[in-house]
Amino acid sequence: MNHEQADRHTRTGTLDRPWSLLYRIGGIAALLAVLVFRRNLSAELTAFHGLSLFAVPAELPVSAAEWFTLLQADALVGLILLGVFDSVEYVLVGMLFLAACMALWPTRRSFALLATSCGLVGIAVFLASNQALGLLHLSAQHATATTDAQRAAFLAAGEALLALSEHGTGVYLGLLLVLLAGLIFSIAMLRGDVFSRATAIVGILANGIGLLFFPALAFAPALYVIPPVLSAPLRLAWYTMMALRLFKLAGAG
Repeated sequence: MNHEQADRHTRTGTLDRPWSLLYRIGGIAALLAVLVFRRNLSAELTAFHGLSLFAVPAELPVSAAEWFTLLQADALVGLILLGVFDSVEYVLVGMLFLAACMALWPTRRSFALLATSCGLVGIAVFLASNQALGLLHLSAQHATATTDAQRAAFLAAGEALLALSEHGTGVYLGLLLVLLAGLIFSIAMLRGDVFSRATAIVGILANGIGLLFFPALAFAPALYVIPPVLSAPLRLAWYTMMALRLFKLAGAG
């Protein structure tokens, strides 16, 4: 079945009309994910010294006290350096996955359910592991503390969050599950008739190459940066192609 036939199925109810809004939201989320897909934004911000727009420290903070000082001086810079945009992107990808799930549901229900479940669990794990907002909250409390004992308690809590963020497995597990979900979605697209074959192949390459990060990290640490670098432009292309298709489905609905 080609795209014109798939669109006719959309109009006649195979892809239900009530999901048109979700397709639009998913398409918008995909395009926004392209804009905030900046996994190296903190490094870029540091390297270019804030592009003369932000007061970025020459070296990243290490201790909770240093992070609190930065967050109190410029919360936006601190949050960017703590990777808050990764969390924003994951939320947007969650919306995209939900829209893709409903688009594939009539023809590839098992794949759609497995991919969506895997992706949403991964997103939840990642969001729970990113400590940017937690550190911002503790920083505000530390700034208003009135006794040394209170300040010491907030610093200790900050160190605990930093340790969890730096040495915990949640961030890696979240990334693994989201990439795996993307790969399953792409395989479903390849075997279905809603998304184009090109979209499916780009998704398989993007997510498949991204998953190579984990064996590289385990067995060839010197090369672990290569898979993310290679997969990044493919993921951006995949998001864009999915967005265009979801907008077309929304219009057909």
